[in-house]
Amino acid sequence: MSHCRVSHGLYKRRREGLSDDEEYRRELAAYRLVLPRSAVFTHLTGARLRGWRLPKLPEQVPVFVAVRLKDPRPRRHGLICSRLSTSRAPTMLHGLPVEEPEEILLRMARDLGTLDLVVVIDSALRAGDLNAARMEQLLSSRRPGVRVLRAAYALATDRSESAGETILRLFHTALDVPVDPQVELFDDNGTSIGRVDLLLTGRTDAHEYDGEHHRDKDQHRVDMRRERGWAGTPYVRRGFALDDLLNHAAVVMHEIDRVLDRPHRIRRLHRWRRLVDNSLYSEAGRDRVMNRWRRQHGLMDWARTG
Repeated sequence: MSHCRVSHGLYKRRREGLSDDEEYRRELAAYRLVLPRSAVFTHLTGARLRGWRLPKLPEQVPVFVAVRLKDPRPRRHGLICSRLSTSRAPTMLHGLPVEEPEEILLRMARDLGTLDLVVVIDSALRAGDLNAARMEQLLSSRRPGVRVLRAAYALATDRSESAGETILRLFHTALDVPVDPQVELFDDNGTSIGRVDLLLTGRTDAHEYDGEHHRDKDQHRVDMRRERGWAGTPYVRRGFALDDLLNHAAVVMHEIDRVLDRPHRIRRLHRWRRLVDNSLYSEAGRDRVMNRWRRQHGLMDWARTG
């Protein structure tokens, strides 16, 4: 049976018909062969194992682990190893040890931007994975990354159902437009006419994220039926794509300002662009994070070793 390389000295047997997540877990199982027994998967690796939604990631993402202070840190290209801060027993997921949720978020906060973090925190909250008491204790500490994590946590909600919806909500927040997420709408007879991603607070304007699944023909039919059900009601739907928010934010801001009948304020746009520029959704943000990861694990030429 043939094998494929995972890292220096680590291989896995080729198997057909596996999903990307199944192959990923097999790679992590291979890494465990060179890790001490105390090692747990954390950061983006731990978040993926927990099934949380993730922001837009670079093509190459390291494997993140944490080990006890007394244990050696193995060196492998593509592996970033840090030190454990707690002595709690790890959670076993898919046969792999995973660090506690709050610590995973703190490690991510040291690398990622606020926009990226809120995407993940929204998902973790929706999954019910965060302990409120432990989170409060962590946020009141002075550990590295707490300031960014605190800011992201204040913007998070357990009502978001997709990463795109989270980004759309933060766009409105940056523009000083208060919204209520996941609102059930009713007609004059009290009949439900559907649930919307965002409803502008105190208004009848429904703003929704139109992701790729809305281009599916079956979903498109569902969307059209729902909009027909809005006939005769005061509600108005507007859809936004990720490209609108990232590359045409000024145009979208002007559209919303006209709806609200308010003057344009360029500082709102600058606030949003800072969020994007410091995130993985911008080229500059991805380069910054990748350079940090390269400095942490280095570029080792194993071909020159014995």
